[in-house]
Amino acid sequence: MSNWLVNAITTIIDFFYPPFKRFLPIQTFRYIACGGGNTFLDIFIYYISYNFILHKQVVHLGIFLFGKELAVQPHIMAFIMAFIISFPTGFFLMRTVVFHDSNIRGRVQLFRYILLVSACILLNYIFIKLFVEKFGIYPTIAKMLTTLIVVSFSYLAQRKFTFKKHIGE
Repeated sequence: MSNWLVNAITTIIDFFYPPFKRFLPIQTFRYIACGGGNTFLDIFIYYISYNFILHKQVVHLGIFLFGKELAVQPHIMAFIMAFIISFPTGFFLMRTVVFHDSNIRGRVQLFRYILLVSACILLNYIFIKLFVEKFGIYPTIAKMLTTLIVVSFSYLAQRKFTFKKHIGE
């Protein structure tokens, strides 16, 4: 992607950084801004897809398996549609804005990012199920707690694994 776009995004994010300078390192602030922006994009695309593209209707794939047509529920199809956009956008932002100083090859970063996103999806499922079904926590509160845990894990994993810097290279 063009350097002008990366520079523009970084400049806009950094403009809002000064009030947080005492509390957060710049990389953490950029992570919060990029991750938050990408999460908003994901939810927005999900909402538009579910309500206005899919019209809350089941998607019939026209493929038959064992005599039955395969179909996808609208909430799952909206998730897939949003993920197709937010996944590459998230990788782009993390690689070029937040962890731009990583010296790991791009394809290795992408593979590690895929692993991390897969782990985060699994963690979301496990923690929401655990909090709601085992601990009896209200689903919205459970989602908030889960998000705190998964976002913290994701940041550390991206910094220490996906986009880490090799010393001396």
